[in-house]
Amino acid sequence: MPNDFVFSRKPISIERGEDVFLYADDGTEYLDMGASYACTPAGHSHPDVVGAVQEQVADLTFVQGSYPTSSRDELYEKLGALGPEGISNVWLCNSGTEANEAALKFARSATESTKIVATKRGFHGRTMGALSATWKPKYRKPFEPLLSDVEFVSYGDAEELAEAVDDDTAAVILEPVQGEGGVNPSTTEFLEAAREATENHGAALVFDEVQTGLGRTGSFWACEAAGVTPDIVTSAKGLANGLPLGATLCADWIAEDAGPHGSTFSGGPVVSAAASATLDVIVDEDLPGNAQAVGDYLVSELEAADLPVRDIRNSGLLVGIEVGRKANKVLRDLAIEHQILALPAGRTVVRLLPPLTMTKAHADEVVEALCDILGTEE
Repeated sequence: MPNDFVFSRKPISIERGEDVFLYADDGTEYLDMGASYACTPAGHSHPDVVGAVQEQVADLTFVQGSYPTSSRDELYEKLGALGPEGISNVWLCNSGTEANEAALKFARSATESTKIVATKRGFHGRTMGALSATWKPKYRKPFEPLLSDVEFVSYGDAEELAEAVDDDTAAVILEPVQGEGGVNPSTTEFLEAAREATENHGAALVFDEVQTGLGRTGSFWACEAAGVTPDIVTSAKGLANGLPLGATLCADWIAEDAGPHGSTFSGGPVVSAAASATLDVIVDEDLPGNAQAVGDYLVSELEAADLPVRDIRNSGLLVGIEVGRKANKVLRDLAIEHQILALPAGRTVVRLLPPLTMTKAHADEVVEALCDILGTEE
């Protein structure tokens, strides 16, 4: 198949989805505990999102961003109003890696500095700039040399971070909760240290909330729970509930001197309509509150089950279960034996990223399946 060199094809052909379920071409129903890496927070084919897309595509499929459209303007207004305090300038793109690429460019332009400080085990995307700030050698090595002025610090080490940030630093970029790196929640102290260090040296603080934003962790943005406001926050994945859309939200001082940047497909009318409807669903149905309640319930039930695992970590419905080197086997068994689809986070962690519409009954199914697969401690 043409895409085999990029994607390993799974032996399940998906034909349709509804809420937290996906359906294969043979009719098998799967509980979707991955949401294709958090891309459908409102659930698959939410009727409000579907209706908004159908209505918009019938009127206007596309016109590039220099022509104002009502759907794009509506999204600018909604997303800007939902940004962390003081972060209301919105630039739209097509993906998380593009949002992070823009964030690094904007920071370098606004500060007139070049150095980027990022974290070990961090993941920010696969384009050349975002990849330069992504730590894992597996992703970096085939495409080197990348940007040279990047320094990686240990995630959670406030002292090491403070030492790395200097007057040549344009930006510190980090995830409030590392996803690809193993589901590692940050401490408030580490985020505060990043805020202090960047302010002391005139650098931009960038929070990559591509995976953690939009209610995933129990608040609309993960940084809000910590009470730390960045200069730039990036979003994507579930922003248009499965359609390709990313966003870079900036403070005024960044937006005022962001430099020339552009994208042909920035905020197309159809994806903008989908995103506006998605934001309405997230807010109106209080999906952040549901993520917090169901995520905490799921983790409490997993802990009560006394599974033979090394650790269970979560922030809302971003859950990591550290099972050791058998993570891929656990994922296969979940899919084949229990019709539950989940994700890896490295080779040792099973990652759960379901639609934020998940219920406690769905959580019980997951716990029961993991007990069957892993057994319990003697």
